[in-house]
Amino acid sequence: MSAGVAKMSKRDYYEVLGVEREANERQIKSAYRKLAVKYHPDKNRGDTEAEEKFKEAAEAYATLSDSQKRAHYDRFGHSRGAQGGFGGFDPETFGDFSDILGDLFGFGSRRRRNRTGPVPGADLRYDLSLTFEEAAFGVEPTLRIPRLETCTACMGSGSADGSPPVSCRTCGGQGQVRVSQGFFTVARTCPSCSGRGSTIGTPCAECAGSGRKEREHSLQIKIPAGVDDGSRLRLAGEGEHGVRGGSQGDLFVVIHVEDHARFQRRDFDVVSEVSISYPLAVLGGKVEIDTIHGPELLSVPSGTVPGSVLDIRGKGIPRLGGRGHGDHRAVILLTVPRARDLELDQLELVEKLARDGGEEPSEDRNVIDRVKDLFA
Repeated sequence: MSAGVAKMSKRDYYEVLGVEREANERQIKSAYRKLAVKYHPDKNRGDTEAEEKFKEAAEAYATLSDSQKRAHYDRFGHSRGAQGGFGGFDPETFGDFSDILGDLFGFGSRRRRNRTGPVPGADLRYDLSLTFEEAAFGVEPTLRIPRLETCTACMGSGSADGSPPVSCRTCGGQGQVRVSQGFFTVARTCPSCSGRGSTIGTPCAECAGSGRKEREHSLQIKIPAGVDDGSRLRLAGEGEHGVRGGSQGDLFVVIHVEDHARFQRRDFDVVSEVSISYPLAVLGGKVEIDTIHGPELLSVPSGTVPGSVLDIRGKGIPRLGGRGHGDHRAVILLTVPRARDLELDQLELVEKLARDGGEEPSEDRNVIDRVKDLFA
C-alpha cells in the first residue's frame, strides 16, 4: 500500500437521492426535497452527520437537475472528463433551490422582496356561544370585535407630517438582510422595515407609523334559525383593515351550542325521554310533553313498550333556508310504582292481574300483606 491517507470515493448521485437512473425531473426534485427537509441543519443542530448528508444531497441535485451536467455525469461519473468534472458542495447552489424549499427554512432568492404595495387585512375568528333555543330559532347578537383599523390621524400613511417614506438604512432598501449560518448564507426579512425596504421619517404618534390602530368594532349579525354546533358564518370585509390600500379581511363566526338539560339534537330532530304509566302503555292514550315549541300532546298506541320512539311531526328544529322543521322524537320510559305507594284497591287490581297471568305477585308475601294492613 502506498504511503499517505486513502481518499474516500463519492457515492453515486442517483444512490444519494434514492432514484433510478431513468428518473425524470419531477422525481429527482421530489427526492431531493424529502432529503433536504429531513437533514436540514436548522432541524439537526449540532448533528455533523446530518449536515454532511444535506450537503451531499444538494450536490447531487445540483448535478442531476441540470440536463447538461447530468449528461456529462452519466458519461464520465465523478471523474473530471473533458469538462472539468464536478466540484464539492457550493453554498451558492441554494440560490437555485428557492423554488423547491420555498420559505420552509427561510430560503429565498437574491432578488429584492420588499413589500411596498397594498397588503390585505387579516381574517378574524369569533367564537359565539348560543343556547339550545337560540340556535334553533335564530338570534341577532351584537358582537364586539377588536381589530386593526386604518389610523384616522394619518389616514393609513403612517407619517405624522405626510412626508413620503425613505429608504431603510439597515437593508439599503432591499427589504432583506443576509445572515451567515454555518456553511451557507440565508436571507431574512429586515427587522427595521419589516421587509418593506423603506421607513417613515416622522412616524404618526397614534399608530407609531404602522398606519393602523387597534379598535373595538361593534357589529350586529343575524344568526339563522337551525344552525348547529360547529357551524361557521363568513362575513366578508369585516376582518382587519389592509395596509397601504389593501382590502379588508373577512370575519368568521364559529357557533358553539350549549347543552340542554332535557333535549338533545339529532340533525334537525329533537330527542327527549318521556315516562308513561303502565296502564297508559297497555291501554294507549295521550300524554302532554314538553317540546321546544311548548307543550304538545303525544299519542301513545296501546301496547307501547319501553324504548319505543314516538314522533310528533314538525315540532323539531327549523331547517336552514326555511324548508320546514324536523320532528320531536320521544323515547318512551315506563314508570313502575312500588307496592307501598299504591292504594289498596290499586294493589288488589295489580295482584289480580298478576294471578290471572299465572304469576306470583311477590316472593315476599309479607310485602302485600303489610300494605293491606296499612289500610285495614
